[in-house]
Amino acid sequence: MESFLEKLKSINFPKSLDEFTKADIAIQVAVGGIAAAVSLTAVNYIYGTNPLGRTKELLGKFSSQEKKRNIQVTDWINQYNDLHDDKKTGLEARNMSYQTLVNSYYELATLFYEWGWGQSFHFAYQLKGETFQQAIQRHEYYLAGRLGVSSDAKVLDCGCGIGGPMRNIAKFTNANITGVTLNEYQVIRGNELNHAAGLTGKALSVQADFMKLPFEDNYFDGVYAIEATCHAPRREDVYGEIFRVLKPGQVFACYEWCLTPKYDPNNELHRLIKKKIEEGDGLPDIATQDDCTSALKSVGFELLETRDMALDNRFGGDEWWLPLYPSNNPFTFRFQLSGVGKFITRNLLWLMEGVRLAPSGTYKVQEMLQQGGWGCAQGGFTGTFTPMWLMVARKPLTK
Repeated sequence: MESFLEKLKSINFPKSLDEFTKADIAIQVAVGGIAAAVSLTAVNYIYGTNPLGRTKELLGKFSSQEKKRNIQVTDWINQYNDLHDDKKTGLEARNMSYQTLVNSYYELATLFYEWGWGQSFHFAYQLKGETFQQAIQRHEYYLAGRLGVSSDAKVLDCGCGIGGPMRNIAKFTNANITGVTLNEYQVIRGNELNHAAGLTGKALSVQADFMKLPFEDNYFDGVYAIEATCHAPRREDVYGEIFRVLKPGQVFACYEWCLTPKYDPNNELHRLIKKKIEEGDGLPDIATQDDCTSALKSVGFELLETRDMALDNRFGGDEWWLPLYPSNNPFTFRFQLSGVGKFITRNLLWLMEGVRLAPSGTYKVQEMLQQGGWGCAQGGFTGTFTPMWLMVARKPLTK
């Protein structure tokens, strides 16, 4: 800490914009970091939104997580990036290492998601007059309604994250929800939030691989998945497990991440969008809508409906990808995705790493997530990607 402050004191800070543009890169980074800290302090004072307090809480949890879970953020992010470096690791190797890929991703990304997005890690378009959180909940309630379950039914959330949808759906249906996630930290955090919401015994997070579900055959009255089964290297394997644990005659409903028919594998921009989504969101690959539909039918499901909900009538509302589209308004979440916002965020995190307020490697995690955000926003803007390919299917009654 002292040595870092001594270095700051020794810097000959530029006195004009011209001097700044000609200065050494280290000086530009230092100035950018200090400017970011001052900007956040001003926002904190003027608007009372407390970005400093929330950011301090995030980084405090990140540092605590590093110690409690015996991980090194910089090592984990480097390992994760290596898995997505096509010069080091190909698609087949990523598929074989999907557990490492997904677990590393959520160990690093979960706190950032909860801080910046909320407890429900998924997208939703907004109807006119809806808030972001209202749209998120409506998206969840619609899917839950397709299950047709009754009070106290046993329902599986396949890929539950920290359980935001699970808690909302448990309250909405009064069903008993069990959620599975591969990541241990998400299980711990999810059950903390379940208890805080008064849902102990009604909502439960369990650590499990959804490719090998630890439940008996024909156990659940309904199963749903919200933007989660995209992490599976083979859709047939995860859909097959869902089919096995679902009772005959009952429904599975999901939102899938898919490439749309507009995606052109020969288009350089489209390929870049796909790659950035994979890199920034812990995916070994992205399937097409037809791939997912065919996989669902191949394991025995009867399809009831498929459609891209991104194409629904929003009645004057906003696209699902708008929250990830860059904005030059410094008082919105979208500002961090702009060129200036990225510069400020990067240098602020670099500064915090330097004074040990953030674990080494934090800025790399943020950069990785911003790449995924860019890919999703561009995928939505071009219409080549959707995170809400709806599939509703029934397990046939046994003869």
